[in-house]
Amino acid sequence: MLLPKGCQPGPAQLAWLGDAVWELHQRRGLVAQEGTVQELHKRAVALVRAEAQSEALAKLEPLLNAEELDWVRRGRNACGRGPRRGDPSVYGRASGFETMVGWLYLNHPERLQQLFHELDLG
Repeated sequence: MLLPKGCQPGPAQLAWLGDAVWELHQRRGLVAQEGTVQELHKRAVALVRAEAQSEALAKLEPLLNAEELDWVRRGRNACGRGPRRGDPSVYGRASGFETMVGWLYLNHPERLQQLFHELDLG
């Protein structure tokens, strides 16, 4: 774990971290593409929005173990209703995805890379 011993972030903190990790992963993939910074930014936004995160979770769910699924559940339950205009179920799934990504980043980075690789393949 990358945190001091005894430091246990909650689902909201893990989701916040997971969102940043996911965005960095997407930007790392986009940086090699042609385009202006504004074009790359638009592509990144499309890849990191709640709908895209919910779709990523759907692709990964068959591959997740019980502990990973538990972090998804915790994140989904901790997220609240979400934005007024958004679909609450999509927002919840995205929050669960972010929470799991944050937890894996801190505790099992090799597993996180394995899951990201699966998403990049398909």
